[in-house]
Amino acid sequence: VRLVESGGGLVQAGDSLRLSCAASGRTLNNYAMGWFRQAPGKEREFVSAISGSGESTMYVDPVKGRFTISRDSAKDTVYLQMNNLKPEDTAAYYCAAYDGTTIPYYTDRVDLWGQGTQVIVAS
Repeated sequence: VRLVESGGGLVQAGDSLRLSCAASGRTLNNYAMGWFRQAPGKEREFVSAISGSGESTMYVDPVKGRFTISRDSAKDTVYLQMNNLKPEDTAAYYCAAYDGTTIPYYTDRVDLWGQGTQVIVAS
């Protein structure tokens, strides 16, 4: 069982990227999912999460209004649409699966991590 992220890359400030997360060996449907990021020399931080139903979402303040988390049950995939990217968004982005349908209070209590995809935003 593993999570696989895709969609990272090198972009210019102001550009957009969409990250995708799919699973092999299990379904993502009905599980709350999250995205984290880790910049060089910094600790991994929570970015966004979505409930199993897709009705509830959460975002860390620096990405509010720029990033959108969503899920497609038919494709069993979770997305992170990132618009108006800034150099400070440069990081490895990790998909995370929670053990339940709701976003946990402690968002770092992740059940399964992806391997990460790199996002580099040039100024």
